[in-house]
Amino acid sequence: MYKHSQVNDFVIRFANINGTGSASANGMFAKAIFRMGIPVTPKNIFPSNIQGLPTWYEVRISEKGYLGRVSIVDIVLAVNPQSLKKDIQTVRSGGYVVYDSSKKLHEEFLRDDVNFIGIPMMKLSMEHYEAPRIQQLFKNIIYVGALAALLDIEMEVLHQIIEEKFGRKPKLIPPNVKALEIGYNYAQEHYNCPLPIRLERRNEIGNKILIDGNTATALGAIYGGASVMAWYPITPSTSVAKAFEDYAKKLRIDPETGKAKYASVQAEDELAAIGMVIGASWNGARAFTSTSGAGISLMNEFIGLAYFAEIPVVLVNVQRGGPSTGMPTRTQQADVLSSAYASHGDTKHVLLFPSTPNECFKMMAKALDLASRLQTVVFLMSDLDLGMNEHISEPLEWDESTQYDMGKVLSAEELEEVANFGRYNDVDGDGVCYRTIPGTHPTKGSFFTRGTSKDEFAKYSESGEVYVRNVNRLLKKWETSKTLVPKPEISKSTQGSSMGILFFGTTYFAAMEAMDMLKASAIELDTIRIKAFPFTKEVEDFIENHDTIFVVEQNRDAQMRSLIINELDTTPSKLVSVLNYDGSPIAANVISDKIKNALRVEV
Repeated sequence: MYKHSQVNDFVIRFANINGTGSASANGMFAKAIFRMGIPVTPKNIFPSNIQGLPTWYEVRISEKGYLGRVSIVDIVLAVNPQSLKKDIQTVRSGGYVVYDSSKKLHEEFLRDDVNFIGIPMMKLSMEHYEAPRIQQLFKNIIYVGALAALLDIEMEVLHQIIEEKFGRKPKLIPPNVKALEIGYNYAQEHYNCPLPIRLERRNEIGNKILIDGNTATALGAIYGGASVMAWYPITPSTSVAKAFEDYAKKLRIDPETGKAKYASVQAEDELAAIGMVIGASWNGARAFTSTSGAGISLMNEFIGLAYFAEIPVVLVNVQRGGPSTGMPTRTQQADVLSSAYASHGDTKHVLLFPSTPNECFKMMAKALDLASRLQTVVFLMSDLDLGMNEHISEPLEWDESTQYDMGKVLSAEELEEVANFGRYNDVDGDGVCYRTIPGTHPTKGSFFTRGTSKDEFAKYSESGEVYVRNVNRLLKKWETSKTLVPKPEISKSTQGSSMGILFFGTTYFAAMEAMDMLKASAIELDTIRIKAFPFTKEVEDFIENHDTIFVVEQNRDAQMRSLIINELDTTPSKLVSVLNYDGSPIAANVISDKIKNALRVEV
């Protein structure tokens, strides 16, 4: 049988049972490879129930630094009887199946074109540990030890990770190290180690870190000046709130009094959460909420209020599969339209599209500035893949000299200078009016506006003429926002091309790898990565200057394509959709194959 020989370039999938403690062991595996200086990308694919159903943890190792997903599996670590047959079928010809041989593998599961490696994981665990729950937990560490021998992972690195993990519970270190060595020794004694698919230490990481997007987002909120967070639990955004509170307890405590300089409120529902954010923002705090698509649907009424009353609000939307409950533990980019035009009536909202944890950090702080500057709603559009999975990232750095952009806020002295203050009076001609913070002045400027139509002085009015002036001014503010949002990232091919590819968010890594695949077939495209809505002049020019543009996105209905057509009046025929909406991150080979098919090039 042909066996692939690959060094630092393969995909391994762990097929486990949810709730068995495998996540910790799988994370240890990925972290060890990262510490060996090899680029690695882990993806956790888990069910929405608490325990019992199949769960997968997919790890891509790429010395070249390709961090997107590919739909090819070289090795599967299969320990879930429920999904075993299907898991074995996912392995490429010549690949490997590492399985628990405590029980004999059924003949119907066997394949002639893959290599089977049996490790009696549960049997070994039962021989060395007594309690059933402990046996299950150490079974996971045993298979990590076996993989260390099979793939040539440095045991010293794994020992270090265990010591760090259980530093506060040192009694747990020896039994974990023992389990690791049980698996390692068994593999060494029964198989030729390492396999042709293996690892070698490199120095490709530098000072990069491994971090998930939700944690980076929470840190961006803290460093960006947010002091109030109101939220309601929903997968996959709950860890944004948890991380914010955890870090705020360290970074937002007054050193003299010990009092908290932040507020974190778990509301009774999503509507209450955004209501609290609006109230806090009106009172001068920087406030935000984190949710997902289902939560955005419930928040629509208050989103419209914030837009029309012009109160700064930041919403973190960690997108998941919809509609309704949909696939709550799978990733999509299916909230583009519902967020861009959230609420009834004519609304348009600023969207920021981070691709990496570092951009989650920077764009969250940017979102807080934009919301204050524009006095409007700003969405940070993350997704489950970016938010909940760990990614290699540049370090999160903050310039301590940074000054927050608080926007047009009048002080008491400035209010004294104004004879007749108009809250919705466009003094500067940019659509953005001046506001005040309650309590700034004893008699001037402190009032609240309902979500009904009003004139320039915030007086209730049902006059059609007054209404038109107001909403037209909001359109002028929208034009101003185009000069403030992040510009796209554009790359020209060597010779320049009449064709381009447009992508955003987490499609970035797969799209860039797909470009290299296409070059191998003599297909070169110009690229544009959109970072924000509204679309800047650079986006408009890129689309105008290309005959065909492939739009890569993770939803069924080509929502970004629809947004471009609607906003830029683009000819629909020049925008060709490359879609993925099965809940898994789009793969580079899928993008490449779909573009080749569209161009009628042999795949």
